[in-house]
Amino acid sequence: MVTFAGYEMPLHYRSGIISEHLQTRSSASLFDASHMGQAFLGGADPAAAFERLTPADVSGLHDGQMRYGLLMNGHGGIRDDFMVGRLLVDRRLYLVVNAATKHADYAYISGQLTATLSVEPQPDRALLALQGPKSETVLSRHSAGIAALTFLNVAETRVAGVAAIISRSGYTGEDGFEISLAAADAEAVARILLDEPEVKPAGLGARDTLRLEAGLCLYGHDMDESTTPVEAGLVWTIGKRRKLARDFPGAERIMQELFRGPVRKRVGLRLMERTPAREGAEVVNSLGERVGRITSGGFGPTADMPIAMAYVQPEYAGDGAELAAVVRGKPRTAVVSPMPFVPHRYRRRTG
Repeated sequence: MVTFAGYEMPLHYRSGIISEHLQTRSSASLFDASHMGQAFLGGADPAAAFERLTPADVSGLHDGQMRYGLLMNGHGGIRDDFMVGRLLVDRRLYLVVNAATKHADYAYISGQLTATLSVEPQPDRALLALQGPKSETVLSRHSAGIAALTFLNVAETRVAGVAAIISRSGYTGEDGFEISLAAADAEAVARILLDEPEVKPAGLGARDTLRLEAGLCLYGHDMDESTTPVEAGLVWTIGKRRKLARDFPGAERIMQELFRGPVRKRVGLRLMERTPAREGAEVVNSLGERVGRITSGGFGPTADMPIAMAYVQPEYAGDGAELAAVVRGKPRTAVVSPMPFVPHRYRRRTG
């Protein structure tokens, strides 16, 4: 157990991080994500109001759709990342934000949009993440019709007989579901899912190695209020309509970076000497000059080698560029690599 964002969380269970990681890639794992912030956004037109704080196309969400987005500050920096979905029943927005920033997020959103948007935090809701290629098989035994959901769909339904909001989403790169339900029901539902032969529990350690292999940013590490979406390689989160309107915080800086290029770029690195490089390690060129810094790093069990994410000067960001990560004072060969390091296996809609 470790302290994480003010919560006591399991780093791993008895089998260990690598076993939990491989279990998720091959079968299914259950993660407790109840520390995350959940809220409903209401009002006359909550999507239009919320768009004042994000470049995501929230108004373009259809009923039962979900989207990943960024909460921005006035300087073009990222205050947090989030998932937002439009619910079917009353068309409220369902919002999920990071644990460490949730109270600040709620205050910021409420303070900026008091007259047009209501923020309803849901501290009494738990969040379970069932992740892995056998997740659909498992969840279909306890939730009717769940197989009809594809990636980034969300539905108000039932699981094991209790009311839940289920989205086909997650942060592992695998197919899977996130299950929001009353905290009072969480343990019973978790035990039912863990009783299935395909499922084992997994903790924070595997969650981190999985999302690193998937090339997914961790807020507070790979992005923060000094990072722009362009630097982070998250331009795809900016809706086309929003780029034209330029009506979101920091739009001027972000559009300038789109045209002129940023001063740094997030890249993937493969460490060729099998020595992991951790957050904070310097990245240097062939002359030993500092050209960047690692923000996440470790051993990728599926990639079967040390991997990392780093911000480097643009001239060193091309795939195949040879650099070095300084580990315990010694430069270790690192090659810029496309991300994700392991292919995503989301269940996307076809046809």
